[in-house]
Amino acid sequence: SRDMAGPTTCPAKEEITLLGTPRLTDARILVVDDERVNVVLLERILEQDGYRNVKSLTDPSQVVALYDQFEPDLVLLDLHMPKLDGFAVMKLLEDRISQDTFLPILILTADIRPEIKRRALAAGAKDFVTKPFDRTEVLLRIQNLLETRFLHLRMRHDPVPEGQAT
Repeated sequence: SRDMAGPTTCPAKEEITLLGTPRLTDARILVVDDERVNVVLLERILEQDGYRNVKSLTDPSQVVALYDQFEPDLVLLDLHMPKLDGFAVMKLLEDRISQDTFLPILILTADIRPEIKRRALAAGAKDFVTKPFDRTEVLLRIQNLLETRFLHLRMRHDPVPEGQAT
């Protein structure tokens, strides 16, 4: 009888338990861009790379409600949008993110002016991708930011005892 064989475990679930870190493709990613074509492109790229938890907005005024409900691990954000631009969105999110939380924001913009990059980094952005973007570059930057996010979460959960550097 199958019942006598004992419980079976899903290898993916076992990996999460053993490593204590979720797989990157389990990350919750929020895409905010007023251009529907950009949102669809990013959703397709992420889906093809195995990311399953992606939510998107073309109306940045809805970002706070979706952020609260979805609790993303990464935000992909356009800078130049009508009504609320990316800077205003980062300001809104800043009020919701605790100081000890690392929530990466990846800026997707066609604006390559150095002063815009400096302003976005000062406002909380962690990285940039210039539009039109290269698929591989976007995926690598997303991977890097998510690895850092999950490492930060693990360190908050299992801090290194004082005096024991790794």
